[in-house]
Amino acid sequence: MAIFLFSDFGASDLYVGQVEAVLDRYAPGVRVIHLLNEAPRFDPRASAHLLAALAAGLGRGHVVLGVVDPGVGTDRAGVVARIDGRWFVGPDNGLFSVAAARAAARGYWRIVRTPPGVAATFHGRDVFAPLAAAIAAGDFPNENVAPVSALAVEFGGEERAEVIYVDHYGNAWTGLRGKGRARDRLLVVAGHTLAHAHVFGEAPAGTAFWYENSSGLVEVAVNRGSAASVLGLAVGTPVAWA
Repeated sequence: MAIFLFSDFGASDLYVGQVEAVLDRYAPGVRVIHLLNEAPRFDPRASAHLLAALAAGLGRGHVVLGVVDPGVGTDRAGVVARIDGRWFVGPDNGLFSVAAARAAARGYWRIVRTPPGVAATFHGRDVFAPLAAAIAAGDFPNENVAPVSALAVEFGGEERAEVIYVDHYGNAWTGLRGKGRARDRLLVVAGHTLAHAHVFGEAPAGTAFWYENSSGLVEVAVNRGSAASVLGLAVGTPVAWA
């Protein structure tokens, strides 16, 4: 079993290390794998679509510690979810709801008790990390949770017709799934109409196109360039089929 960290903490900031230290304290020897620490900041909805695509490639039994939590310290709940054999721990703000809506099997536990000394602004370290570690160590369910029938916030499993992530190449991932899309379809984004290419090398250098990426999502790219810069794209930019 491994713990996969998915967050908007920033890969170069100090928060990830603090979370890892707690995981090591409560589940020593368990692998911690950084799935992504540059998730769309303050944006559980976009992050939920991205996480659903990434989690589909994880083995069953693993734990995802997911923290995109702009409501930290408010009355929003925390949750543990078991979705198609994978565990998810984090805020109950919709972050896990897209994966859950697309799943064949799911179960939920509300976090009802937190450790003493919890920092109001760092539940990822003080609330969610200890529970993720407990699952990895085989100590779950425990007195800190109670079963519930549904998530508090549900975004549904439908596709999201907008950019949900921009990687460091400037490629723009969308919330549209690529499977079954006719390759002659045209994609409209930021006033540009793009044709399909199977791989980057099929498009001339500097040309924008869409393709199905390795996580199964429709992605906008520019061969040997940045689609974000060339087309003016950011998280939230709408996309549509022509």
